[in-house]
Amino acid sequence: MIQQTISPVDGRVLVERELAEGEAVERLLDRARSACASWAATPLAERIEGIARGVDAFVARKDELASELSWQMGRPVSQAPGEIAGFEGRARTMLRLAPEALAATTPAAKVGFTRWIDREPHGVLLLLSPWNFPYLTAVNALIPALAAGNVVVLKHSDQTPLCAERLADAFGDLPAGVFQVVHASHDTVGRMIADPRVDAVSFTGSTAGGEAVERAAAGRFLPVGLELGGKDGAYVRSDADPVAAADALVDGALFNSGQSCCGIERVYVQRELFDPFVARFAEVVRGYTLGNPLDASTNLGPMARSRGADAVRAQVRAALAAGATSLVDGAGFPAAGEAGPYLAPKVLIDVDHSMSVMREETFGPLVGIQPVDGDDHAVTLLNDSAYGLTAAVYTADLDAAQAIGRRLRVGTVFANRCDYLDPELAWVGVKASGRGCSLSVHGFAALTRLKSFHLRHP
Repeated sequence: MIQQTISPVDGRVLVERELAEGEAVERLLDRARSACASWAATPLAERIEGIARGVDAFVARKDELASELSWQMGRPVSQAPGEIAGFEGRARTMLRLAPEALAATTPAAKVGFTRWIDREPHGVLLLLSPWNFPYLTAVNALIPALAAGNVVVLKHSDQTPLCAERLADAFGDLPAGVFQVVHASHDTVGRMIADPRVDAVSFTGSTAGGEAVERAAAGRFLPVGLELGGKDGAYVRSDADPVAAADALVDGALFNSGQSCCGIERVYVQRELFDPFVARFAEVVRGYTLGNPLDASTNLGPMARSRGADAVRAQVRAALAAGATSLVDGAGFPAAGEAGPYLAPKVLIDVDHSMSVMREETFGPLVGIQPVDGDDHAVTLLNDSAYGLTAAVYTADLDAAQAIGRRLRVGTVFANRCDYLDPELAWVGVKASGRGCSLSVHGFAALTRLKSFHLRHP
């Protein structure tokens, strides 16, 4: 079976790859299993050194990698290099944290006994990564998994197959079988998850995709990390700077054409600040340039897939039919079409939680803005979601931001920023945004298992 990747830039078939099936998958899993023991027994310092060489090789091709990224999923060339830099930053941070995160822990001394707790690798990790941030999502598990002594099989989205191959090239000096990539159908991936040679799964993608992974893993009791969808919101208090808040939140909503799990999709503004905030927000959005992502002047590229753009169009139509008002005229974006991946950004007001635009994931350049009466009102609406990835509070009062944050059912609380992953902080989701943890010293926990040693002296 042949897999085709259609470029959102111009609709051409960009890449064709034969999907692995049958014996090819058997050989791949056998190689991975055969590599487990020797890689786990390799001293941590040697593993880190080998992985660091791979990071160096990857970064050395940054210009080529950034251009390919634009062709595969549509991010403007002016922004694509940031993903390569982000990959490097996260990778080097996780390698720096590895000795601390993987160190044995020892309880208080007990006469006549030697006791400690080790962290051991699971074995073979099946890493399933999406197209929207193909390198940044992969790095979250790839680097700490390898550092912890796991071997990794990476299956990337059919939209970004070259990203998997470039990673394989960069880490090609690792021992045979330690890091492999595979192009495979959903059915084949399901069979791999059910295969006893796979010891753990890390998935980043849609909530529906996470449900499919759980079904495939049912009954195996293996660790499954799920980083899923979001409907991330922001609250702008009356003591915030409306210009600074609007500027930051527009970027949080429109970067990557809104195709970010932690992108801003809904904003709640205290009534006293609503009019100036909305005016500035719409003004900034109107200044964006939608167009060919290979043009250096473009800062809003096409969505990766036409079907994703059509889903956003449908959500806009439903909101307008229910009484929402659009503040940004699509005529200001001549590259946009009624069909296809080029989609004009939309800013909607007169919205409420009866509308899908304020409750269901959008994953596109669309944001709804709603006035609120104060902190309690904002917290209620921010929590009124099936998702719980991040929330942002814009305020001059950090004590208030902290108090609000403790009431929010999300994995990360921001104050005066949004749409960002700090590799030294735990990245987690609650509710339909997933389970497990990546990044920080805690990210290694999901990629290892504990083993206790309880030795009584003779």
